[in-house]
Amino acid sequence: MSQSDPDAQRNVVGEPLEPCSNTLSTGYQRDGHCTAVPGDRGSHHLCAKMTQDFLEFSRAQGNDLITPRPELDFPGLNPKDHWCLCVGRWLEAHEAGVAPPVVLEATNETVLEAIDLETLEAHAIEE
Repeated sequence: MSQSDPDAQRNVVGEPLEPCSNTLSTGYQRDGHCTAVPGDRGSHHLCAKMTQDFLEFSRAQGNDLITPRPELDFPGLNPKDHWCLCVGRWLEAHEAGVAPPVVLEATNETVLEAIDLETLEAHAIEE
């Protein structure tokens, strides 16, 4: 299996990486997984459940995840949608007090290079 194969990657709790979304084409490869792949400069490795506060925060930071962009095959996100976020954006939201809940089973283990497991667990949700 290649490194970009989600079946070959692990989540932050050391188990096989689960899909972040079965309905939205999320992740750098748009396959529903927060897979770590070469070329993903944004590190779209953290699976989060969107909240209105986070979506508004992200839009204020210049990354509008709410507005549909049909030309990019992007439907726009709503609260409760699952999405692979850039690790840096989640950290910014955490510092601002609006970090969305984390789906540990679908969050790539590479996130542990930037965020400790204790912090992720404090924001974890059961799905």
